[in-house]
Formats: sequence, structure tokens, C-alpha cells
Amino acid sequence: MGDAKGKGREKKKAKTGNEWPVIKPKRDLLVNRLKGNDLITVPNFFTSSESKAFIQAAESLGFVHQGSLGPAHGEAYRDNDRISVNDQLLADAVWESGLNKLFSDIKIRGKVAVGLNPNIRFYRYNVGQRFGRHIDESVDLGDGKHTVYTLLIYLSGSPQSRGKSDVKGSGDSEILVGGETVFYGPRNSLVAEVAPAEGMALIHIHGDKCMLHEARNVTKGVKYVFRSDVIFA
Repeated sequence: MGDAKGKGREKKKAKTGNEWPVIKPKRDLLVNRLKGNDLITVPNFFTSSESKAFIQAAESLGFVHQGSLGPAHGEAYRDNDRISVNDQLLADAVWESGLNKLFSDIKIRGKVAVGLNPNIRFYRYNVGQRFGRHIDESVDLGDGKHTVYTLLIYLSGSPQSRGKSDVKGSGDSEILVGGETVFYGPRNSLVAEVAPAEGMALIHIHGDKCMLHEARNVTKGVKYVFRSDVIFA
């Protein structure tokens, strides 16, 4: 992760014409393994300024509502807003900022993690919106590459541990209530309930080993999420 490569991305713009925030290298990440390597959280993966800058960039692009027909039609209930961009440089920047080290010792069926899916999605959940119980499918990207993990990075949520002076003056508009990501095991047993925290990464295995999970209803504030997938080859 050289300085020259980082500088080359500082003024980089997506094909949409949008300028993404600079992502700083992450050191001494705290990794919480909630269920071995199947479910992991990483607090403070994005800084507060990075999270807020991504929200601003996403809002400048404009979200599109995404819904579903619901369980009666064989689909998970879905009500949120979404943006999708294809951006290899952005995917590489996030991957090389620290995720590559996190996955360096994880092998799945003899394959190793090689990067992030360049299909980057941003989700926005306003009050009353949620995503019902569902599983995430693996994506075959060709050339022996397929996705194995879902990466979610919460861009809003409870403040990170930055000291009291850093959170003074936060208005009610920044407070997020609800929107937890909840995972279930056999017989609908509760595996984990993850409350959104600004900048926290949530990583979980998907495909044939994906746990049933849902995004609970937002009752106050706005929930923003950065989403991609970890590719193995």
C-alpha cells in the first residue's frame, strides 16, 4: 500500500463525476469475531469524517427507492433507498486500507480473498424503512472469482469512541434509533444483534453458508450503509 498509489486516488472521481473521500490506511484495527470467521465486526473502520463525506457524496448522486413484492410473492420484504456504482479504484482503496490484512489468514475451500467487488452500493433507510429476513447470494464474477462475504460499513449510527469533546454539539438529527442488523441460526435462534455505529464494518459470510438476517425498522434518524462483497479466487 504505497504512498504513490494513495496519492493517485486523492483526486480520483467515479464515472458518475462524483468525487469520493480520501480513505486513510487503518492500523491496529479491533476485530470482534461474533461467530468465528462467519460474522465479524470492526469498529472505527471508517473515521467519522470519512463516513460523513461518503454520505454527502451519495446524497449528491441521488438515491432511488427499492422495494419488493414481499413474502407473499416469494420475496423478502424490502423498503429502502439505493445507489449502485461500478468503481474499481474505490473498491481497491477500501480493500487496501486494511481489509486485505484482516483477510490475509482466511482461506475458503483453498481459495483466498483478492479484493472487493467493484459494484459498490449505498443504502439509505429513513424512518419506517427496513429489510426483512433474507440471505445474500454469492456472485460468480468469472475467471474463478466469486464473492464469499458481504461487507457493510455503517455510515451513520451511534458515535464512535472519540472522546467527549468530539461529540459535543451533536444534534438530534444525527441520532439513529433502530436499524439493527440481526442474524438467526437454526429454528430462528438469535445469533447476533448488531446496532449501527458510525464507521463500523460488519462482515458476514454469504452464499450457501449465509445466515438468515434482517435490517430492523428505523424509528429515528437516517441509516446509511456502504455495501460491497469480498471476492475469493
